[in-house]
Amino acid sequence: MQTSSTRHYLLYGSERYALAILRPLQAAIRARGDEAAWFFDGPGAEDLAADERLLSVQEVRRWKPVAVLTPGNHLPHFFPGVKVEVFHGFDAGKPRHIYIRGFFDLYCTTGPRDTAQFQALADRLGHFSVAETGWPKLDPFLKQIAGPVPPVRTPPVILYHSTFSPSWSAAETLYDEVKRLSRDGRWRWIVTFHPKMNPETVAKYRALENEYLSFAENDNILELFPQVDMMCSDTSSALNEFLLTGKPVVTFKNRRPGAQLIDIDDPAQFEPAIERALARPPELMAAIRNYADAIHPYRDGHASERVLAAIDAFVAAGGRNRRAKPLNLWRKLKLRRRIGYWGPAWLPR
Repeated sequence: MQTSSTRHYLLYGSERYALAILRPLQAAIRARGDEAAWFFDGPGAEDLAADERLLSVQEVRRWKPVAVLTPGNHLPHFFPGVKVEVFHGFDAGKPRHIYIRGFFDLYCTTGPRDTAQFQALADRLGHFSVAETGWPKLDPFLKQIAGPVPPVRTPPVILYHSTFSPSWSAAETLYDEVKRLSRDGRWRWIVTFHPKMNPETVAKYRALENEYLSFAENDNILELFPQVDMMCSDTSSALNEFLLTGKPVVTFKNRRPGAQLIDIDDPAQFEPAIERALARPPELMAAIRNYADAIHPYRDGHASERVLAAIDAFVAAGGRNRRAKPLNLWRKLKLRRRIGYWGPAWLPR
């Protein structure tokens, strides 16, 4: 049972990626002397460690968490506690407001750019609050890369990553260039793709493996960032995470090109763009720093602690927003069907 001095926090996931995002929060919760447990209604539960507690619906309701935290766009409204959104990635090319679904009491934003958008919506809609905290997933990573940007290796190492959406992905378009450039030994390559990438495309790139190109299958792409000097991509949210390292990114037909990227629209531009990125021109490096400060200015690796502090403040202020959340009956019905729970939304006495 939860005592007055021990608080319970539920970590809720529908995809395996929730583990990397929420585990830093679990560590921060435990460091406070509080308790964390998990609930999954999709892939991920099978990857929990022996010391990570998995609850059923009824166990969650009896456990009475003070907050439910998720990187997804929804969560069970019938779970107790403050409903908190911590996001599953940076904005890759769509306005964030499309994710306002009426499930959350509190949005924990990553930096000033998102905070401004969400606060404007909170002021208008009134059924959620906003706190700028940074992104918990990055906590271990930011502690690992603390300090100045390291110099380019000899030979340089390039990370090639592509999203899976056929309309956004450049993997097929740039395949011949990656094949050509990965055979002369001038640069080394690490290739990794979104888990939903077309298997035929994955197989083509796997076949390129040689002494200069390796194919990585890390569930957490952040693990690869310290190993490379630059990234090549298209319109993947992972490139925003990479820019926090201060290293350059070359993109192909990015949906939101800017000074922080070297964006190209022709495969013939790929090699010269890489050469420019590896030269690290001062104006490019300054643009990367400015962009990183806008999306995630925190470099201390303590976003998880700020999320918990934001929950504390929300609860201390009464745990309510000025307007009730929308009824959301259709989405709530779909979520009940997904989880298989048809019991009452209120807690038993």
